[in-house]
Amino acid sequence: MILTNTQLGFKEPKITLVGAGPGDPELITLKGANALKTADVILYDALVNEALLTYASPTAIKIYVGKRSGAHSYSQEAVNKLMVDYALNYGHVVRLKGGDPFVFGRGYEEVDFALNYNIPTQVIPGLSSSISVPGLQQIPVTHRGLSESFWVVTGTTASGEMSNDLYEAVRTKATVVVLMGLGKLAEIVKLFQNEGKYKLPVAAIQSGSTEDEKIAVGIVDTIEELVIEKNIQAPALLIFGEVVSLHPSFQPIKNFYRTLQEEQ
Repeated sequence: MILTNTQLGFKEPKITLVGAGPGDPELITLKGANALKTADVILYDALVNEALLTYASPTAIKIYVGKRSGAHSYSQEAVNKLMVDYALNYGHVVRLKGGDPFVFGRGYEEVDFALNYNIPTQVIPGLSSSISVPGLQQIPVTHRGLSESFWVVTGTTASGEMSNDLYEAVRTKATVVVLMGLGKLAEIVKLFQNEGKYKLPVAAIQSGSTEDEKIAVGIVDTIEELVIEKNIQAPALLIFGEVVSLHPSFQPIKNFYRTLQEEQ
């Protein structure tokens, strides 16, 4: 009788990229949670809430691989190799990534690397912080009469420079959501000021959807000051656009400028 690999105790290699969502462990998809339950190995990032690891089997190997901007524990190349090595030796590897794997998550690079080894690979999308975090604050990225589209832009490129796309985005009427942009806030503010958008509503949200969440709401001319006052720190995202005016805390700012206009 010829025994199969399963009968011999060998597990077929398999990789699943799972988006963990913005931080709240309840915001992972059901499909993502189910993938964690069947994982033999989990490689997870810095922005992943470790509470999600409770979905995993007690026998699953759990490895923290860092991957936070400015403080990477592992290079991307090292993570790719770990993912493949564990799949070949242990079976099902879940690569658990914050937000959505394909929104500034370098997910396709990992898929491409795995496919070079003919390892079956699946992607389970996650809630991107670019949309979900504003939404949790009741800030829609699009709204009839205010914004017909939105940009999601990285504030800092791999080389540490500000993204060239921001120069284009600030010229539009679209909502502009900037990820990894807190360190470039002064430069980004200057871009909007150069376009005459001094009073454009802005929000900065730290650790959205988690117990550490903080928010600063103001306008282009005041947001730097407010970020310092509220002690907003990374990880944080920035939202530039008229839709921010819908946030309840923007109402006093509206009233102030309305009063100012009436007095003039």
